[in-house]
Amino acid sequence: MYHAMIMAGGSGTRLWPLSREKYPKQALKLIGERTMFQHAVDRLSPLFSPDRIHVVSSAVHRDILLKQAPEIPAGNFIVEPDGRGTAPAIGLAAVILQHKDPSAVMAVLTADHYIADTDRFRIVLSAARAVAQGGHLVTLGVQPTEPATGFGYIQQGELIGDVEGQAVYHVQRFIEKPKVEQAVQMMDSGQFSWNSGMFIWQISQLMLEFERQMPDLFAQLMDIKASIGKPDFTDRLDIAWQGVRKATLDYGIMEGAKDVAVIPVSMGWSDIGSWGSLLEILPHDLHENILVGESLVEDSCRNLIFGADRLVAALGVEDLIIVDTPDALLVCKRGSEQDVKKLVQLLKENGKENLV
Repeated sequence: MYHAMIMAGGSGTRLWPLSREKYPKQALKLIGERTMFQHAVDRLSPLFSPDRIHVVSSAVHRDILLKQAPEIPAGNFIVEPDGRGTAPAIGLAAVILQHKDPSAVMAVLTADHYIADTDRFRIVLSAARAVAQGGHLVTLGVQPTEPATGFGYIQQGELIGDVEGQAVYHVQRFIEKPKVEQAVQMMDSGQFSWNSGMFIWQISQLMLEFERQMPDLFAQLMDIKASIGKPDFTDRLDIAWQGVRKATLDYGIMEGAKDVAVIPVSMGWSDIGSWGSLLEILPHDLHENILVGESLVEDSCRNLIFGADRLVAALGVEDLIIVDTPDALLVCKRGSEQDVKKLVQLLKENGKENLV
C-alpha cells in the first residue's frame, strides 16, 4: 500500500520567538487558521486515508501534534529518541512501517512547507508512486522561480518517460547551495530544479541502498527492527540509538544511489524556514506591509509584523520584521532574518534556555 510519512521534527530556530523548542514552527498558525502541520495533513486527502498517514516527531512534540490531527491513529506517530539527522530518522520510520506493511511504498513529506496548488501536489504524488513501483527512488524537484542560493539543486538527466502526465527524468547529480552566478546559470539552462526534500520509494529499495552505502546504520536499523512489537521495544530503541551517528539522507543515500528519478513540478511551493519565507505568501496592504494579529502601521512600508496579545504599532519605519510574543520581542531588518538562529544561540550561552 501507499503510505505518507510526515517528518515533523526540529524546532525552527529561525522563526524565533514564535517557534520554540517545546512548541515548534510546525505546530504554529503561520498561514491562515490552520497550523503548518495541519496544512501538511490536509493536503494529503483523499489520496491517503488517515490510517496511512504516519508522523515522525520528538517525544516533546508528539502530544501537541496528535491533538492537532486526532484523525491520525496514535500508533502512527513514531518518536525519534534524539535528533540524529534525516538519514537515521527516515531509516527508523522505514523499518517500522515495513514491519507493518512489507510491500509498502513510502512518501517522505514535510510538515513545514507551504504548497499553494494542492491538487497538483496530489497528482504528482500519485505519479511518483507509479515510478517508485518501477524500482526508482523518486524525488520531487521544484521548478525554480528565481536563482535562489538557499536551496540545493537537482540536475535532470535523460527522460525516463511520461507517467500519469508528469515528465520523469533520471537524476544526473545533486548540487548543494550554489553561489549566485552558478544559480543563475542553472536556472537559465532549464535542466535544474530545487531539491524539495520530498521522496517516494519502495521501502525494500531504500533498504538496499542503506545496506550498500551506510552498512553501520543498516545494521543498527535491523537490530531495531528485530525488537518491534516486543514489550521492551522503547528501551531497546533508546539503547541502540545512542550508537547512531548523525547523517543526512542527501549525503548518505541520495547522492550515491543507483537509480534516482526526479519529477520537476510547479505547485506554488515554499520552504517556511525563516520569517522572510512568509513575505511572498501572506497578503499585504498597499504599502507592502504584512500585518498579522493586533497590528497598526502609519507612514510605513515593506514591514512584516506578527502581533500577539497586545497591539503592535509602527510609525515611519520600513523593511522591518517585528514579532511580538508575551515574553520576547524580535525586531530585525529584512534580509537579516536568516541570522535569527544566532540570537537563539546567544540566549543559550547566556543561560536563557527558558526563552528558547
